[in-house]
Amino acid sequence: MRLERVWLIVRSGSVAAQRQARRCAEDLRRQGVQVCVASSGLNANPFPGLLATEAELPDLALVLGGDGTVLGAARHLAPHTVPILSFNVGGHLGFLTHERRLLRLTPAPGAVEDSLPSLWQRLRDDRFALERRMMLEARIDRGEGLASRGQKEGEGLDDGPHAALNDFYFRPCFEELSPTCVLELDIDGEVVDQYRGDGLILSTPTGSTGYGMAAGGPILHPGIEAILINPICPMSLSSRAVVVPPRSRLTVWPLGEESRRVRLWKDGAHATVMEAGDRCVVSRAPDPALLVILEQSPSYYRTLTHKLHWAGSIIAGEPSHN
Repeated sequence: MRLERVWLIVRSGSVAAQRQARRCAEDLRRQGVQVCVASSGLNANPFPGLLATEAELPDLALVLGGDGTVLGAARHLAPHTVPILSFNVGGHLGFLTHERRLLRLTPAPGAVEDSLPSLWQRLRDDRFALERRMMLEARIDRGEGLASRGQKEGEGLDDGPHAALNDFYFRPCFEELSPTCVLELDIDGEVVDQYRGDGLILSTPTGSTGYGMAAGGPILHPGIEAILINPICPMSLSSRAVVVPPRSRLTVWPLGEESRRVRLWKDGAHATVMEAGDRCVVSRAPDPALLVILEQSPSYYRTLTHKLHWAGSIIAGEPSHN
């Protein structure tokens, strides 16, 4: 990998991530690498500014934070085919991040030489793999006259396209009303179901370990390309999670009274507001996220076991030798 320009994306509000970012930036600049450091979080989105003002795209986006920081980077950098290398510094679960121990910097002058190469040398020697993760794209088609009314009320409506590496989900907009909504789903032009309940999740295999799993959905291996449809607390026992092919075109329509608006979220970040007459069309995004993998023998199942604290049998203390 050519390593001349690096964007260092740091989790906002994390002291540990900020401290590690300073060390990485100093190390890279000593080697002549141009480094741009920016904070990313719920109230900080550096990517529109970076993409508008930086003369060139980076060779690498180095993300220091948790999964949320990675998701934000993927949404903006996937269309530009910028590879993302992430480390869990100041994050929580870290399904998408490497362990911090793999963030090996160049030994300081006079320090005892380490037999293991630095992270930067590994990248320059192409000692990594690039994993392509499927993403979703959502576009909003507004009903007649509803967009102008929403903008007048200051809703900040955004018709997209919106991108998501994990998921899109639809939830009732107002907390003071009963937290239920009615959503009609059609797949490739055919009405499949009307979901009455707390909402609906459309996720990628990457996102199956996120909100979809919490809502009782299945876990899909990221090597599978598919779209997972998972209702949230449906009021019908027949409404179940469904997995459909990645080429499927899914359309979601909010139904019911005008007061029961629905809010669309992308990877846990607010996207827009919908109401009766609007529709949201979700399909596979044209560009996948590019994730840099450092581990020589990565195991998705080992990650699940570690992150989800799977204990196995309460009888056997150790895995069998089979």
